[in-house]
Amino acid sequence: MSTIKLNPDFAPVEQWHEPQQLAGVELEREPYPCDALPAGLRAAIDDVAATTQAPLAMCATSVLAAVSVAAQGHADVQRNNQLKGPTSLFCLVLAESGERKSTADKFCTSAILLHQKEQAELLKPDVKKYNAELLAWNAKKNGLQDAIKQSAKKAESTQDSENKLIELETAQPIPPKVPKFIYGDATPEALVYELHKSWPSGGVISSEGGVIFGSHGMSSDSVMRNLANMNILWDGGQIPISRRTSESFTVSGARLTVCVAVQYPVLAEFLAKAGDVARGSGFLARFLIAWPESTQGNRPYKEPGSHLPGLNKFNARIASLLNQQLNFDESGNGIEPELLRLSAEAKSHWVKFYNFIEHELKPTGSLATVRDVASKTADNAARVAGLFHLYEHGTQGEIGINSMQSACKIVTWHLSESRRLLGELAQDPALSIAAKLDNWLIARCNVQGISRLTLREIQQNAPVRSLRKKPNLLQVLDELVDANRAQLVTVDGKVFIAINPRLLNGGD
Repeated sequence: MSTIKLNPDFAPVEQWHEPQQLAGVELEREPYPCDALPAGLRAAIDDVAATTQAPLAMCATSVLAAVSVAAQGHADVQRNNQLKGPTSLFCLVLAESGERKSTADKFCTSAILLHQKEQAELLKPDVKKYNAELLAWNAKKNGLQDAIKQSAKKAESTQDSENKLIELETAQPIPPKVPKFIYGDATPEALVYELHKSWPSGGVISSEGGVIFGSHGMSSDSVMRNLANMNILWDGGQIPISRRTSESFTVSGARLTVCVAVQYPVLAEFLAKAGDVARGSGFLARFLIAWPESTQGNRPYKEPGSHLPGLNKFNARIASLLNQQLNFDESGNGIEPELLRLSAEAKSHWVKFYNFIEHELKPTGSLATVRDVASKTADNAARVAGLFHLYEHGTQGEIGINSMQSACKIVTWHLSESRRLLGELAQDPALSIAAKLDNWLIARCNVQGISRLTLREIQQNAPVRSLRKKPNLLQVLDELVDANRAQLVTVDGKVFIAINPRLLNGGD
């Protein structure tokens, strides 16, 4: 790289060649379609975003996840006579530490956590009674087993004790169902067990995506089994669990919501180890992905409002959904949600949306590179439409055209985010880093109203840690110089990076 003497503040545009597009530039980020949401959800999102100053898409995802947790147990969506499925959502937010997802989640799940706490307190007497009954039952069982052993030693008949033991087995106390809705750091194996034992409808809501993408439950020897189980839970299917040293069981009639935030390097590492399995199995395709622009650095202190009407109404509605009884199956361990059907108009719109997606899956189509994700998009649209209907109308009536139109707009945005993310992951890392640096340089200069930054400032604040070492930074800057997007210059003995004026402030 050559060092030229040039004062970029006074260099005319004519001295710069036309900037070229970087080969590794990411797809353009689209604004979140908040206006597509039902008014009640939109008001709640506005309150959460205004209070936390977290990215709007992150707040919207937290709101949708809370609705999913509260409503998923009440109804499935029937798209035609043979095709039906849960309303549960899997959501994934790409975010750096400090983006305040945990704070947004806390606002959105406060009614769920309060209901969970109240139910645990209310059922304490039942739990105590069950524990006492279980102690008595175990004592009787041990006594009968000892009696059988003693009679056998004396060569006496054990038939009477055996009959009593058989009768006792059928009278084993049944533990009360204590609702547990929110799981934070449960491993996939523990999660499956809790859905069977504790409560058949819950959600993994976490600001640490390692729960799903980095826990020991996702080690190489168990990744396929755990991903398969997560897929089955998304589908609402059955999971038989066989154990050698403890009770075997089958998870059936369970509903699971997932909403986690993960840092890009964690996800990239996970996909590097399990990418073929994660995408080939359809695990990643089931997620509504959001990769919003960070708000860090643009969050000056604001005194929070004393009243949040949108969020208060939202939490009241969530509480109302949670207070409605679930329909349990005969086993008492699973649920049998009601079926929500599509109105004729909603069905027509959904079919058009489905066909449009399908058309774009062909080799020359716009979705050819993300077929796995796109193939689940129409399913997710039906789920989101079902949640909108449940939030506004409960299980009464059919899903209307407005809910379906809104849902299709929301999942289309998430599909666009998936294309951005998967395109980024598929790029040459060097080109991806160059694109990140280019975007950061332009944004920083625009904010400060300047056209150059010192090499030292870039090293100290670069968006990628590896660029904070000078040799790495100079190597990446070569990509920007070759594309006529930047120059390394010296001014009064200081080394600067000057940005092509055509790239600043819209090129004005």
